[in-house]
Amino acid sequence: MKPILKWAGGKTQLLKYIREMLPPAWNRYFEPFLGGGAVLLALAPRGATVNDINPELVNMYRQVRDDADAVVACLKELDTRHESAVDAGDFYYSIRNQFNEQLGSGTAAQAARLIYINKHCFNGLFRVNAKGCFNVPFNNRRRGESFCEENMRAMSRYLAQVDILHGDFEDALRTAEKGDFVFFDSPYVPLNPTSFTDYAKEGFDYEEHIRLAEVYRRLAAQGVHCMLTNHNTELVRKLYGDFCLKVVPVARNINSRASARKGEEVIITNYDV
Repeated sequence: MKPILKWAGGKTQLLKYIREMLPPAWNRYFEPFLGGGAVLLALAPRGATVNDINPELVNMYRQVRDDADAVVACLKELDTRHESAVDAGDFYYSIRNQFNEQLGSGTAAQAARLIYINKHCFNGLFRVNAKGCFNVPFNNRRRGESFCEENMRAMSRYLAQVDILHGDFEDALRTAEKGDFVFFDSPYVPLNPTSFTDYAKEGFDYEEHIRLAEVYRRLAAQGVHCMLTNHNTELVRKLYGDFCLKVVPVARNINSRASARKGEEVIITNYDV
């Protein structure tokens, strides 16, 4: 299975390294920052609990899990209307407006709108303004279908066994025990003041990264297998310097400057690999 959405910080390009660094065995799987779900969908672990702070993202996963027929039908209609529109940009903005008007509605139609605007917006960003409204402009080079039905159906069948939570990452981990595995893919520590990190209006600031490191240490002390990804920065190395750190190369395609599209990230584990 592949991610339905393009998501900032998606882990598709790191899957090779992540697979190599998995613990040899675990009981339950936790992912408290689900995002695009590349790792979950690639591993398809049994007994998974996943979480995200973004309510629209969580609704999308729940609707795909619980009512894939309705999501598929809505997406097919959106794609047909997009392809037949006199001005695809105007149609995109009309759906973006509907999406913002229906925030929190928790429907299959809203899940379909999220998938549609994600596939037709600039760079696949999910960015919101201070009011929590999606505000990414149209990508006029993007045409074609917004989704693969076969992939979505496979996701729906798999997600039927997954507990999908909406809330704070720490709350999502309260039942994690010794022998479980937690994969952390939080919003990254900024490389510079203009780095894109706010994919939900609540943001994820310095204090949140400190709290995240404290949660990681507490779980590690309890015997929970932990893996975390982040930028290779001084702060990250300071916070997790006594754990196992592997530096890996990445391409940052979301950056508007070509010169800033190559970098390094770290994969951090509390166990030897």
